[in-house]
Amino acid sequence: MHKPARSQIAPGKKVSVVQKHHQRSGTLTEGSVADILTRAPTHPHGIKVRLTDGTVGRVKQILD
Repeated sequence: MHKPARSQIAPGKKVSVVQKHHQRSGTLTEGSVADILTRAPTHPHGIKVRLTDGTVGRVKQILD
């Protein structure tokens, strides 16, 4: 599965993320991006973001 690059993610964009404690199960959480926490242009596990509800996780896909 292709993980989005930092340039594809912006505040307000709707995404699916996996939280640290859900990495083994792969449970996804949906929400809107509030902050981008990863500075690198890409990351092998996904770009880390904070959602508007305060959830922190790594982006697995961008939702339309």
